[in-house]
Amino acid sequence: MLKLRIAAALLAACLGSVVGNAQSTPSTVLLVLSKGDRTVSLVDPATLSVLARMPSGPDPHEIVADAAGRLAYISNYGGPGGAYNTISVVDLVEKKALPPIDLGVLRGAHGLDFAGGKLWFTAETNKVIGSYDPATKKVDWVLGTGQNRTHMIVLSEDLKRIVTSNVASATMSIIDRITRQGPMGAQEDWDQVLVAVGRGAEGFDITSDGKQIWAANAQDGTISVVDAVEKKTIETLEANVRSANRLKFTPDGSLAFVSTLNGADLVILDAKTRREVKRVKIGRGAAGIQMQPDGARAFVACTPDSYVVVVDLKTLEVTGHLDAGKQPDGMAWVVRH
Repeated sequence: MLKLRIAAALLAACLGSVVGNAQSTPSTVLLVLSKGDRTVSLVDPATLSVLARMPSGPDPHEIVADAAGRLAYISNYGGPGGAYNTISVVDLVEKKALPPIDLGVLRGAHGLDFAGGKLWFTAETNKVIGSYDPATKKVDWVLGTGQNRTHMIVLSEDLKRIVTSNVASATMSIIDRITRQGPMGAQEDWDQVLVAVGRGAEGFDITSDGKQIWAANAQDGTISVVDAVEKKTIETLEANVRSANRLKFTPDGSLAFVSTLNGADLVILDAKTRREVKRVKIGRGAAGIQMQPDGARAFVACTPDSYVVVVDLKTLEVTGHLDAGKQPDGMAWVVRH
């Protein structure tokens, strides 16, 4: 009888701990990848504290969460040349790693997006983009870009447009879903238009109205402004952003933040005038940028310094730092409703 009471007490304590942990996890958390530790951290943006750390798989670069905020997907790049063929999966509820996605012959997964219930990715080595269906657990679609180092990927909300940056080819791919008339009647297809931009175009973002794409050119130190309707570059900004890694618009679309891998400054530009507003000292270099969904702050991964800086979007000043492991890089938000 005593053993039963002890067992019951232990079970109640465990259940209480699980419930307590679930209640203490905020509805919005920041995911931060650590290349050095090969981990992904769940960070409370209010306290800047790490709630949990889980394995990320080898050479983690980019991360995205599904729409429900239950699973995170992490691209395992594989160093120069993109040697690996996996995408790691993490259960954000149970806080544990799941079996990775085997991409077979597709290697060098890097850019990720989650849209329409599917995971979309780039595979640099094969010069393709593809989609993975979590329901069937299969890669169900691939499309070749024919470009070197197809790196980052963004899908439109209506799933009718895909935009990628092609680093070594100095192009942006604008890929639209179209309908062609053939012998068998109307058939769905994809149409790619390549837009020439600067050398080393990697990080990019799209304005909220979908009319412009800004691409940061790492080798040239410039920013290409692409008219997404006419599908052509309309201006090249002499922004002095050599080694540019990421470019992100603030949630209200007024500013563009650019991180540089080998620079001490976070470069901030006015999206309307296309002129520099400020350079913020953040460390010895930076990679991933994520804007807080409520528009209050920006988080910038300072990879060489092994911390993430927090920038107030009103004052444009650094207001905090967080430690989420060595060499932080890719980041993503999880918002549970």
